[in-house]
Amino acid sequence: MLVAVAQPKVVAYDVETNARTHADVIRGARARLVVFPELSLTGYNLDAPAIDRGDPRLAPIITACADVGAVALVGGPIADSDGREFIATIRIDETGASVAYRKIHLHPPEDERFAAGDQHVVMPLGGWHLGLAICRDASIPEHAAAVATAGATAYVASTVNEPTDPRDERMRDRALAHDIPVVASCSAGPDGPLFGCGGSGFWRTDGTLAAQASAGPGDVVVMDLADLVR
Repeated sequence: MLVAVAQPKVVAYDVETNARTHADVIRGARARLVVFPELSLTGYNLDAPAIDRGDPRLAPIITACADVGAVALVGGPIADSDGREFIATIRIDETGASVAYRKIHLHPPEDERFAAGDQHVVMPLGGWHLGLAICRDASIPEHAAAVATAGATAYVASTVNEPTDPRDERMRDRALAHDIPVVASCSAGPDGPLFGCGGSGFWRTDGTLAAQASAGPGDVVVMDLADLVR
């Protein structure tokens, strides 16, 4: 299964513009799965309004997924019917948008607004079982252990990591600990109050780095998950 990791240039709060950029990436990648960074639709702006699953601004992404047969994992703030808000991974395909995963491990100041998700998610796609993570989740060893126990055959993280963050070492450790491929998409360049380090990439089951994007925005890297199994 071909998977793309993308680190598009994001315009703060501008869901409409960012959705068009996402759509262009999806068409260009020609992958079955395209993974975007944490809060990719709004940028890492924790006061951005929640995005509804039926938001018409997501239409370009839905159309792009339909055109190339892709599934996109995009990031945005969402609100549940009980009023709680979450940092979420939103799954988009030709049928529309749905919430795939709610971030479990929050940190300040995220926890001032958002609730913590309470369910680990393993998403089936293309014969694989993808354990989903958002940023700090991937820095908590117990998170990867939980999805591996639940049957994950790959670990897929959407992140915002700054240049000083030991992201690469963490992804290597997750792959080694559970003998599964690791996929990570990270924002690149200015992103809300943060500066994303880019370097989205793929790690083999033996922990070695298979492919990695540059530090700059706009890069997309595509690999076949099967090539990550050693």
